[in-house]
Amino acid sequence: MGNLNPKDCILFSGGLKGSEACFGGTAERYGIEEVTFTFEGHQIERHRGLRVLTHEELQKGDVSLAYVSKLMHRHYPETDYFKKVLQTIWYQVNSAQEIFVVGTILPDGTVKGGTGWGAEFAKLCNKPLFVFDQVKNAWFHWLGERWEEAVPTISHIHFCGTGTRYLEPSGRTAIEDLFARSFGKPQS
Repeated sequence: MGNLNPKDCILFSGGLKGSEACFGGTAERYGIEEVTFTFEGHQIERHRGLRVLTHEELQKGDVSLAYVSKLMHRHYPETDYFKKVLQTIWYQVNSAQEIFVVGTILPDGTVKGGTGWGAEFAKLCNKPLFVFDQVKNAWFHWLGERWEEAVPTISHIHFCGTGTRYLEPSGRTAIEDLFARSFGKPQS
């Protein structure tokens, strides 16, 4: 069990169904404060600690879709909605000291889907990054050049929990076990 008091911690997330809702619900059971970044018109499941970003705030997290597509080796839709999704992910990662993602690590080392941008941004910021790969059923830690299997604990008071909307039972268990390793038993 880690040395952190859950009451001192803040989870930064996006409140979407799947991984983010599970991170949020688990954080709430542990008495951890939650900041849920979103934008007007975004359909989310979690509303605890809701932080609706203004147009001006979203612009701070703006990134070129061409740049992200090149970095991620894939094409992303050139829509305002998708740009706003990437901008809210920027806020989640930028606000946190440590990043936890549930998804799939692809052969090129990136993470599948829009979630992949959060993982790549964490890499660019040199923030501790852990991905639970639902296909491999294991946690991996980014070591700067490669992924290495690891069993993480939450070690920073400001952490981000994000990932796929398609959370499998193994991913849910991985999130719950991460909190249990880090904080012991939940409060409720």
